[in-house]
Amino acid sequence: MSKQVVARYNSHGKKFEVVVYPDKAWIFKNQGNIDIREVLVGDMIYYDVGRGLKASPEDLKSVFGTDDVYKVAEKIIRKGELQLTAQQRREMIESKRRQIIDFISRNCIDPRTGLPHPPKRVELALEEARIGIDPFIPVEVQVEKVIKTLSRILPLKISRAIAAVKIPPQYVGKAYGYLSKIGRITRSEYQSDGTLIAEIEIPAGLQNTLIEKVNALTKGSGDVKIISRK
Repeated sequence: MSKQVVARYNSHGKKFEVVVYPDKAWIFKNQGNIDIREVLVGDMIYYDVGRGLKASPEDLKSVFGTDDVYKVAEKIIRKGELQLTAQQRREMIESKRRQIIDFISRNCIDPRTGLPHPPKRVELALEEARIGIDPFIPVEVQVEKVIKTLSRILPLKISRAIAAVKIPPQYVGKAYGYLSKIGRITRSEYQSDGTLIAEIEIPAGLQNTLIEKVNALTKGSGDVKIISRK
C-alpha cells in the first residue's frame, strides 16, 4: 500500500473513498490530461477502504447522480482529499527528495570549478536549507523553487533552455498552468484563433519532460521546439 493512497470525499453525511496512485491522482486532481483508469487501483467505490465496506449503487446515485464507478471516482478525486498515513508520507517525500537530488546533481554545476556537485553534497545542502518537499507535486514542478532556495548556500549554475511552445486553443487552459509551473514564460501571445504561442525558459534537463507533457496535454496537436541553450 506504500504506493497507493485513499482519496476521500464527504457529502450528505456519508464518506466515500477510492484507492488511487498518489502521483497520478495529484495530476488528475489538478486538471492534468490523464485517464481516470490510470489513476484508480481497482474499480470500486467504498464507504471505508480499511474495512472493505463498499458503497451501494443507491447512495452513489443519490449523492453523485450516477453509479458509474469512473464518473463517481472523478468527483471524489477532484473534490475530495488524498489521505496518507504517516509512513506513506515519509516514503513519498523521501522518493521525491532522491529524485530532486539526482536532478540537481545531473543538471547543475559549481560555477567556481565547472564540475557537477556530487549527490551527497546536494543532499547535505538540502538538509541545511530545510527545504520542504511536497509528496504529491511532480519533481519538474518543484525543482525550480528548490534550486532557487538551495543556491543561497550552495554555488549552483544550471544549464537552461529556451523553448518555443504552440498550444491549440482548446488546450490552452490546461497547458498554460503547467507551463507556468515548470519554467518561466518569457513571452506569450494569442493568435486570432486562440492558439497560444509562447517562449518558456526551463532547466535544460527538463526538455524531454516538457515535450512529452505538452504532447500529452494536447493529444499530440501541440508543438515544442528548443530554440537556444545556455
